[in-house]
Amino acid sequence: MANEFPQALTIAGSDSDGSAGMQADLHTFFRRKVYGASVLTACVAGNSYGIHDAVNLPTSFIDTEFKALADDYQIRASKTGMLSDSELIHTVVKNYKQYDFGPLVVDPVITTKHGNVLLEQSAYQTLRDELIPLATVITPNFFEAQKLAEMDIDGRDDMVTAAKKLVSLGAKNVVVKGPQRQENQTTSVDYILLEDGEGFFLEEPYHDTSRVNGTGDSLSACIAAELAKGNDVKSAIKIAKSFVNTAIENEIMVGHKFGPINHWAPKD
Repeated sequence: MANEFPQALTIAGSDSDGSAGMQADLHTFFRRKVYGASVLTACVAGNSYGIHDAVNLPTSFIDTEFKALADDYQIRASKTGMLSDSELIHTVVKNYKQYDFGPLVVDPVITTKHGNVLLEQSAYQTLRDELIPLATVITPNFFEAQKLAEMDIDGRDDMVTAAKKLVSLGAKNVVVKGPQRQENQTTSVDYILLEDGEGFFLEEPYHDTSRVNGTGDSLSACIAAELAKGNDVKSAIKIAKSFVNTAIENEIMVGHKFGPINHWAPKD
């Protein structure tokens, strides 16, 4: 019978070196045994040294991508990646509201894990006002959580406070990632605040490596994949945290500088 196999959707840009963006999402969907569909929003020319050029797709084409999938597939969960300007965000929000593509995981790509800004202020406000209220789960990195919560995060109490502020923006469930690359760091700590009010920390061993491209993409994609399979939000987040940590721990030597995580390392 058609469409019985679980299907998940990534709404994101293409990263030409395969380490992040849509490619990382599709790697993750495949490894989690979910069929991956895609709505391409932009194309990025880059490699392990950095991004060299980028171009957005016409919004009319993005509209057609959404309709084509809605006419044929049964998308059970979706996730967003980098949406570089207000027009793209408006287009994605409009289409997600129009079609039933399941719960939405929002990876609010505002800054890199190193703190470099990727989103203009006007687009940031659109993200905050229009996209985040649609989020079943939001997964900001440490710097993005600080910006969205409009506060400095220094320690676990601040992570809890930031998560509550993100819920006030409309997100149902929140993953606040802790800082990385601190001196003598031994653990990677995230704080999770669920829709029912339950909050808890997740800890995994910290691995000091430059092979971390696609970490945030893969975490949000794994959550979406597990939701598409019918898992609850709490289980999906726990699986995703473990999946990504294992992928970071077992380095894959691709590229010369900032390489990808190893999607083949986690066991089923």
